[in-house]
Amino acid sequence: MSEHDDHEPQHASSPTDHILTELQLYGHRRFVDEPDPRPLPDGRIVANAVADIFDALIVTLENTRLEPDLDDLLWAAVNIFHRATDRIGRELDDNEQTQRRSHREQDGSEVKSVELERLTAEGQTLIERQNAFEMMRDQAAEHYERYIGSTWKPRSGSMVNRKAMTSAMIDSRDFLAARKRAEQLVLLPPGPKIAFTGGLDFNDHSLIWAKLDKVHAKHPDMVLMHGKSPKGAEKIASRWADHRNVPQIGFAPDWTKHAKAAPFKRNDAMLDVLPIGVIVFPGTGIQDNLADKARKLGIPVFDFRPKGGGA
Repeated sequence: MSEHDDHEPQHASSPTDHILTELQLYGHRRFVDEPDPRPLPDGRIVANAVADIFDALIVTLENTRLEPDLDDLLWAAVNIFHRATDRIGRELDDNEQTQRRSHREQDGSEVKSVELERLTAEGQTLIERQNAFEMMRDQAAEHYERYIGSTWKPRSGSMVNRKAMTSAMIDSRDFLAARKRAEQLVLLPPGPKIAFTGGLDFNDHSLIWAKLDKVHAKHPDMVLMHGKSPKGAEKIASRWADHRNVPQIGFAPDWTKHAKAAPFKRNDAMLDVLPIGVIVFPGTGIQDNLADKARKLGIPVFDFRPKGGGA
């Protein structure tokens, strides 16, 4: 055919050729490039395996010259599972960001839809793996405490037990919302949440305590949320919670991450918890912003500003 090259047009690479070339260059990683259909190990078998690890180390090294190293080895055994949990958590963060990007790129095509379904399935698998390793870590930590006599703690960071999430995810939006709720449940004590906001210059202790006492009488198991201001209305509310033994959560603005938008991002974070009511005392546009956003979400606003709607 070389003598007819002048009459033969140049052909572009087909999609199939592109896929085959990619597989030849990089390979296909089974259970990495696709959701893993295999089941998780049985919880009882895992618990017995973790117990066997500790029994083997203790029986082998106790009453020998290596016994002084046993404490460090047992700590490291727990840390193996702790590091695995953290690693999967980072992968889960990446998966969540990829899902959000995929949301923005949805154009109604089957390709984009299938991609989002795949990301959602991968995210669910990551959550199940994370929960499994957390269970192993917690089992190992119990064995460590039983032998050493003190609680296992990581060298850096914290040890958090996340609530298991439902295994049935309808779509990616449900996945993201469910993960957010699961993360919040770790840090938020149970009980109806009451959000409180007020300015740095508002210092009417009597009024603030009286209104909070009224809410507390109606919701004795309430949890107070506030902006963690160093003075003013929110500081007074925090002191009220201390004296009334009411659980409280401070949502401090992240100035480093959000700069001038930090207080408004903080307001969003408070409302993401879906409080049953928002108490607003005089302040600035920050308080106005929280009240307006709460009303748009249908959350009752108890407004004690001069021109507010009252309780």
